[in-house]
Amino acid sequence: MIELLAPAGDRLKLDTAVYFGADAVYFGGGFSLRAYCKNFTDQELKDALEFLHGQNKKGYITVNIFPKNKDFEKIKDNLIYLQSIGVDAVIMSDPGLIDLCKKVAPKLKIHLSTQANTLNKYSAKFWGDLVSRIILARELSIDEIKEIKDFVPELSLEAFVHGAMCISYSGRCLLSNYLSNRDANYGECVQACRWEYQIREVSRTAENYLTILEDGKTSYILNSKDLCLIEHLDELKNAGVDSFKIEGRMKSEYYVATVTNAYKKTILNKFKPTEELTAELYKTGHRQFTTAYLLGENLNTVAYDTSKPAQSYDYTGLVLGYENGYIKLIQKNRFREGDILEVLSPGKNFNKQIRASEILDEKGQRVADAKLVEQVLFLKSDIKLNKNDILRRKR
Repeated sequence: MIELLAPAGDRLKLDTAVYFGADAVYFGGGFSLRAYCKNFTDQELKDALEFLHGQNKKGYITVNIFPKNKDFEKIKDNLIYLQSIGVDAVIMSDPGLIDLCKKVAPKLKIHLSTQANTLNKYSAKFWGDLVSRIILARELSIDEIKEIKDFVPELSLEAFVHGAMCISYSGRCLLSNYLSNRDANYGECVQACRWEYQIREVSRTAENYLTILEDGKTSYILNSKDLCLIEHLDELKNAGVDSFKIEGRMKSEYYVATVTNAYKKTILNKFKPTEELTAELYKTGHRQFTTAYLLGENLNTVAYDTSKPAQSYDYTGLVLGYENGYIKLIQKNRFREGDILEVLSPGKNFNKQIRASEILDEKGQRVADAKLVEQVLFLKSDIKLNKNDILRRKR
């Protein structure tokens, strides 16, 4: 059975991922490569694991920083705690950490992070004696993945199928540290690869900088396109991939919902995406899409026109429930009476439309223009929506 693995930057995103069909989620505590998302406290980790296991889902914890000597004592205590609360696996790449985990928390399963850059079957064989799963480097082709699986058939393989790509090999970058003193290998990446750059010839004066242009537009020479493999899930499955991973712990719950929903429905549709499901991926923030190196060599992985993500729909509301003919929701982006809102749901109401004919606040007062972010509102509708459904509006 293929596992769909979704990101959870905080508890709301975790709940969203589960609601929209994720079989497992990955999230961080104090030693994660996403230092600026809302990583979980020890108690929040425990609560999240209890919730996941109650839903027959799995939770994987990222312990994937590149640690220095001073980090090990704290990480030791953390690993012992993670084992005690029943974490399904930890994600790590540092050999010293893996050795430590084996000694102090031997019951913890270890998933080898993509930051370990596993690109060949011999490395996979080496790691197979130490870990239960390898998260493959993003730079592999279908044929190379199949060759690895044939060489180590007993080893579980995980591959990224969607999300932001790093210009550096599997995310091991020094740009952020060098340019802003924020260490990407400690989870503090400033995304310097998305910036605009200029060049100059060494012997010329400092004023003679040349802004790099492409067809009259600024060129972001390090700015990777986003990965999108929804049309190749069947090939990945046949190559031996056991878990399809979605990137995005720093992204919104709307992103998590949209992408998880599209991929889950595609898996349930025998790994064949419909036009409707593929179109879903354009409704949330994305850069230009690429299949990266899945189909072989690819010289078209960099977005030269812009580093800014685009999306065709706005996330307008998170549904809290349905009461007496009204949808109760939390407003997320502005909408008005008369607007057509679209439903994002894992169930039968997927992509149904609702006209915002009557909007009320908690006092029962009419709201013609819903512009207060996080305001609780009531939207009149004959369509009964469920908690965690989402409403969106076409831009």
